[in-house]
Amino acid sequence: MTPQTPIDGVQLRFYVHMHARHDGLLVSEWLLELAKRQKLGGCSVFRAIAGFGRHGVLHEEAFFELADDLPVVVEFLLRESEAEALLQQVRDADVSLVYALVPARFGLLGNEGNR
Repeated sequence: MTPQTPIDGVQLRFYVHMHARHDGLLVSEWLLELAKRQKLGGCSVFRAIAGFGRHGVLHEEAFFELADDLPVVVEFLLRESEAEALLQQVRDADVSLVYALVPARFGLLGNEGNR
């Protein structure tokens, strides 16, 4: 594949607790599977070293042990229609998640064969 013209889309981020579950899966894994079934271009999951949410409870990584429930970010770069479809599926599943939807321009640089 050759480099492409950038796409105007969105960055969709979900903020979840590392051990949160839905349908027997970690929520981060559930979101990955949902995205794969929709054949979305890709997704990344990042674990935070510290954070707190709307309830003000601090979760952080300690020097010798890991916190019990660190924050996790599940991130997508999508066309707006793809993001809306994914958000609707999360709503339909009645999963309570915090998300951010930000305008983004993204594309592919270089030759995909080199990856």
